[in-house]
Parts: sequence; structure tokens; C-alpha cells
Amino acid sequence: MLEGRSAAQKEKIIESVFKAFEENGISREWVTIVISDLPQENWAISGEMLSEKLKKEK
Repeated sequence: MLEGRSAAQKEKIIESVFKAFEENGISREWVTIVISDLPQENWAISGEMLSEKLKKEK
């Protein structure tokens, strides 16, 4: 995901993912979550840098 989310936001996302697994019969002990905060400059969509695409949309 793109960088910029707070620790509280990440914790909420992580808990939601764990709950989704548990609702499907998979114990959270079997789940590992890694969050990679990446700068917009490290993403490209449809051949365009995300940072540039977002600048155009503003």
C-alpha cells in the first residue's frame, strides 16, 4: 500500500484481515501479515508513475 497511513489505521486493517481469515475457518496463528509502505514514486499503473498520475488528477 502507499505510505502515509498511521499505526492505528494499519492496526485496523490488520485486524480486519485476521477476522476475514477466521470467518473462513483459518486461525490467526496461521496467518502472517506484512505491510509494505511504498512511496508513490515506486508504483506505476498503466505505464505511468503513480506520483505523476495523481498530480494530473488534482
